[in-house]
Amino acid sequence: MPVDNHITSDSAKVDIANSQNSIEKKRQTEPQGLRKAPTPKKLSIRELLKPHIVALGLGLLAVIGESVANLLEPWPLKIVLDNVLKTRPIHGWLNRFVLSTAGDDKIAVLKFACAFVIVIAVFDAICSYAEKYFTTSVAQWVTHDLRRTLYLHIQRLSLAFHDQKKTGDLISRVTSDIDSIQSFITSGLLGGVINVITLLGMVGVMLYLNWKFTLIALSVAPILFAVVFSYTRRIKKASRAVRKKEGEIVSVIEEVFSSIRVVKAFAREEYEQRRLEEESLEGVEIALQARSLKAKLAPLVQIIVAVGTCLVLWYGTRMVLSTALSAGSLIVFILYLGKMYKPMQELSKMTDTYSKAAVGYERIQEVMQTDREVKDLPRSRRAPRFKGDIEFDHVDFEYEDGRPLLQDFTMKVKVGQVAALVGPTGAGKSTIISLIPRFYDPVSGVVKIDGMDVKSFKQKSLRQQISFVLQETVLFHGPVWQNIAYGKPEATRTEILKAAEAANAHEFIAKLPEGYNTVLGERGMTLSGGQRQRIAIARAVIRNTPILILDEPTSGLDSASEKLVFEALDRLMEGKTSIVIAHRLSTVRRADVIYVIKDGQIVEFGRHDELMEKGGLYSELHRLQYGEEGVPETSNS
Repeated sequence: MPVDNHITSDSAKVDIANSQNSIEKKRQTEPQGLRKAPTPKKLSIRELLKPHIVALGLGLLAVIGESVANLLEPWPLKIVLDNVLKTRPIHGWLNRFVLSTAGDDKIAVLKFACAFVIVIAVFDAICSYAEKYFTTSVAQWVTHDLRRTLYLHIQRLSLAFHDQKKTGDLISRVTSDIDSIQSFITSGLLGGVINVITLLGMVGVMLYLNWKFTLIALSVAPILFAVVFSYTRRIKKASRAVRKKEGEIVSVIEEVFSSIRVVKAFAREEYEQRRLEEESLEGVEIALQARSLKAKLAPLVQIIVAVGTCLVLWYGTRMVLSTALSAGSLIVFILYLGKMYKPMQELSKMTDTYSKAAVGYERIQEVMQTDREVKDLPRSRRAPRFKGDIEFDHVDFEYEDGRPLLQDFTMKVKVGQVAALVGPTGAGKSTIISLIPRFYDPVSGVVKIDGMDVKSFKQKSLRQQISFVLQETVLFHGPVWQNIAYGKPEATRTEILKAAEAANAHEFIAKLPEGYNTVLGERGMTLSGGQRQRIAIARAVIRNTPILILDEPTSGLDSASEKLVFEALDRLMEGKTSIVIAHRLSTVRRADVIYVIKDGQIVEFGRHDELMEKGGLYSELHRLQYGEEGVPETSNS
C-alpha cells in the first residue's frame, strides 16, 4: 500500500520535534556541575583535586575528629581502673579533671566514664560519616573530571595513534584504571591521613605517659616499615603487569564482539574461545603472582606486631609489679599499642589499593603525555566559508619512517568539479583524501584550500566544511533522525526531512516501526547496506558543505540500491567540489576529471573518454572490470 507522504511527513515532524524537545529539556535540567566541572590543562593530582578543595578540607576536619576519638577511646577504661577500682591514690591532670567533673563518689565517676564512652562513640560516628560523605563526593567528581579529560584527549589524538593502539586497551584506561583511582580516593586518600594522624597522636600520648616504655614499644617499627616499603615496590610492579594483561583481554573481547559477523561467517567461535582462554590463563597466572606477594605481606606484619606486643607485655607487667606504672596506664598503653599497630597494618594493606591507583595513573599519564601529531598551530584561525578549490602542492607523506607513500604529489581540483581517484589497491587514494581534513599531516609540501594552507585553519572549523560519505557506513545506536543530524545537531525537523528526501531515504524510514524515532541497532546493522548508505548521504546533505569526499560510496550495493544511491549522490554533489574514490569505474564515468593513481603518483588524468583513448592504466583497469563491451547503461544512472 502506498504511503501518504504528506501525512507521514507531518507525523515525522511531530516525532522529531518531541525527541528534540526531550533532549533539550534533559540538557537544561542536567546538574550544573556536570557542565561546568573544570578541565585540567595538565593531568596532575593537584589540578584534579583543586576544584574540590572545600570538600577535601571538610573531610580533613572530619579525619582529625576521628583521630581525636581514637585517642580518647582508651581513657574511660583508665578512669574506671584508677579512680573506681583504685588501690592507691592517683595524681595528675586526669584525676583533677574527674574530681572537678564527677566528684569523689565512685558510682558518679563510673557514670561519668560510661557517659564519656557514649560521647566518644557519637562523636566518632559523626566524623566517620562526614569523612565518608566528602571523600565519596570528591572521588566521584574527580573520576568524572578525569574520565572526561582523558576521553577528550584520546578523541583529539591523530588517527596515526589510533591506528597503532588497541581499542580494548584504551577502553581499559578510561574505565578500569580510572576506577582504581576512584577507589584509592574513596578508601585510601583520607584513610591514610587518618592512620598517620592517629599514629602520631598515639605516639605523642605514649611518650607523655612513659617515654622509655614507648621506645620499647616502637622498637619494631623500623623493621615493620622496611618490610612494607620493600613489598610495596614489588606489589606495584606486579599490579602493573596485571593491569596490562587486563587491557589485552579487553582488546580481544572488543575485537571479537565488533567483528562477530566475520567470526560466525567463518565458524571461528572455537578458535576465538581458545584465544580468549589463553589470554585469560596468562592473566590468572600473573594475578596469582601478584596475590602471592600481597598475601605474604599481611602475615609478616602480624608477626612483627606480635613481637612488639610481647615486649610491651613483658616490660609493662614488670613495671606495674614494681609500682613504677599504674595498672590503668598499662591498659592504656596496651590499647594504644594495638591502635598504633593497627594503622601500621592498615597502611600495609593499603599498598594494594595504592599500587593499583598508581599503576592506573601511570597508564593514564602515558596517554595524556602522548602529544597530538596533528594539532592547531599557535596562529591558526577559524576557516572562512570555502569556495572549494583544492590543491596538493609537492606533498610527501609516509606512515612509517623511511617508507614514503606519496612523493612530490601534486594535484588540483577546481571549484565545483567532480574529481575521481582511481587506481590499484594500496596506491594511496585514501591517504590523499585523509590529508584534506588533516586526519594526517604531510611530511613536506602543502595541502591548500582556496589557496590557503589547511594548517592555517583550526581543525574543527576546517572539518565543519567537509562532508564525508564513506565505504563503511557507521551509524550510532540512537533514533534515525539523530543519526541524520549527527553532523549538525542543531538541525531543525524540516532540515532533517528534506535531507532524508534528497537522499532517497524518506520512503523506507517512514515504513520503519517508529519512523524517524526508530532506534537503530549498534552500527546500524538492523538496516540493509543501501539503507545505511542513504542515511549516510542524508547526513552529508544536511551539512551542506562546499567540499564533499566520497570513499567507495556504492561498494557492495545491489543494482536497485545503487540506482537510488546514485540519484541521491547526484543531488548531493550538485554545486560542490567533490572528490570520489572508486574501484568500480562505473561510479566515475561522468567525473569532470579522473586522476589515475599508482604508487603514490598520478600516472594519468583526464575525462573518461580521453583516458580510454590513451590506452593506459585506466583503460586496462576498465577492460579488467568490464571486458571489451564496456559498462551497461543501467550502471550510469
